[in-house]
Amino acid sequence: MKQITRIFDLLELYKNEFSSISDLFNIKKEGNWVRYSATDYVRHSNHFSLGLLSLGVQKGTRIATVLNNCPEWNFIDMGILQTGAIQVPVYPTISEDNYRYIFSDSEVEYLIFSDPDIYERIKNVIPDIPGLKGVFSIDPIDGMRNWKEILELGANYPRPEELELIKETILPGDLATIIYTSGTTGRPKGVMSSHNNFVTNYKALGEIPPLKMHDRAVSFLPLCHVYERTAGYVYQSFGVSIFYVQNIDELGDFIREVKPHGFASVPRVFEKIYNKIVTKGRSLPLPMKMMFFWALRQGHKYELNHARGWVYDVKLFIANLLVFRKWRAALGGELKFIVSGSASLHPRLARIFWAAKIPILEAYGLTETSPGVTCYRFEPNGMKFGTVGPLLTGNEMKIAEDGEILCKGPNIMMGYLNRPEKTAEVIDSEGWFHTGDIGVIEDGVFLKITDRKKEIFKTSGGKFIAPQPIEQRIKESPFVEYIMVVGENRNYAAALIIPNFEHLKNWCEVKNIEYGSRERVIRNPQIIRRIRQEVERFNLGLGQTEKIKKIRLLDAEWSTETGEISPTLKLRRKFIVEKYSKIIEETYRSSEFNYRVD
Repeated sequence: MKQITRIFDLLELYKNEFSSISDLFNIKKEGNWVRYSATDYVRHSNHFSLGLLSLGVQKGTRIATVLNNCPEWNFIDMGILQTGAIQVPVYPTISEDNYRYIFSDSEVEYLIFSDPDIYERIKNVIPDIPGLKGVFSIDPIDGMRNWKEILELGANYPRPEELELIKETILPGDLATIIYTSGTTGRPKGVMSSHNNFVTNYKALGEIPPLKMHDRAVSFLPLCHVYERTAGYVYQSFGVSIFYVQNIDELGDFIREVKPHGFASVPRVFEKIYNKIVTKGRSLPLPMKMMFFWALRQGHKYELNHARGWVYDVKLFIANLLVFRKWRAALGGELKFIVSGSASLHPRLARIFWAAKIPILEAYGLTETSPGVTCYRFEPNGMKFGTVGPLLTGNEMKIAEDGEILCKGPNIMMGYLNRPEKTAEVIDSEGWFHTGDIGVIEDGVFLKITDRKKEIFKTSGGKFIAPQPIEQRIKESPFVEYIMVVGENRNYAAALIIPNFEHLKNWCEVKNIEYGSRERVIRNPQIIRRIRQEVERFNLGLGQTEKIKKIRLLDAEWSTETGEISPTLKLRRKFIVEKYSKIIEETYRSSEFNYRVD
């Protein structure tokens, strides 16, 4: 078989090796599974390519997609790439202003979107897109052209052999996609990535998971982001069946039904799973509650490679028998791995999931690195808690004098679209990509991320504070949903906290405290005192400068829709500081809403 050097070469696997797969892409609609086979994949992708040619699409044409995770994403992805056109995948949850900017900046000529909900988000933007030639929806919408029109054009294309000739002209180094960063600090930048960027990266990542044909994976992170997209290519390279989650709130039920062998996730998901488990544990009858928290303590002590000796191993065996096996069952019972990326996972959580025989592989990367730079490996000495693992095959890395992580390799982007000055800022004359992350290399092998270069701030006393590690520690508390540390140019650190209201409600029931509205909850002295105790507990492990001296509880909900959270679930710090500037000022100046921790 021809060597895979371009993304769409994956289709050759499905023609030659995986043609027997009957449930390659799966989605639940109205309670019933809709399944697409390997044969469907090849046929729909080719028809979509030919349909695009019929519309006049040429090599270099920009086609924007605003799609939820679904099987059609793959047909459209491969269909676009086979023509030499450029896919511009866009998040379904960004603002009108960002849609308008991205469509204009990337000069899209065609737009494909999922459903009426997304149409409501983009309908006011469509008339403003210069040079737009066609708009298509996946779901039927009155007055809107449907994507099946493109498939039908392709099925009836008079010269299908043209596609093979066009594919031969597409080189591994050609531009494949433009992915816009989530814009945590300003306007999103269009990351230009080649076929080679993706192919070399998914091959390197494919060395790690123990997958085989007919294994199952669930997909719930946005496919428009490089992380889930590359994970999808890894699954496809093994012939894994992929099950798409439409509603993240139903993820737990979905996983129990599908019983996946693997999936990609982010630390926030593990934090929520852990907090939910702990909340349930607190409500158990006393004997079971004691057993539950005994098992939890064993999990927090876990070390790799049986480092704690046989006595601990016996205790852990009992903990697994009595408690942790139920955790595995809640995640389907057949997991071989979960990849954790996008942010650092606290070592305490990593230990307890590994103790429960739920192997989490921490990885590190960026949109600009396609994305993988490092990842845990199952081989001996292939992982270390508190780090994001060793380098992937083909990558290079070094730490600059100021602590910034620099990378080099075939996965590094071609540059930022229309932003040569920004490209020059991050890729130096020797080809090193400057990640903007601060880190160290432990044991000469493992990368440890300590913070974002731009997020470290200085107090008025001249002391530097890295907020991420502090936030990561305090988010271990089941009482805390979100936290952002502030204090730039102030004489001490404070924090904005969104409580975990679901946990608070359960806690209030146990304590016979009236819950009431969220606004009343954050003003309740007993609740303030309890959350303050949590912060005090975590302060014990912090340096004097890092300690949180004041907290401010908020009754808001932070989300991608309201702007505080990026589509990759990172805090948009600049936005939050601007939005809550008066509250931050009030927290430092007055005493009415200042909940002192010291």
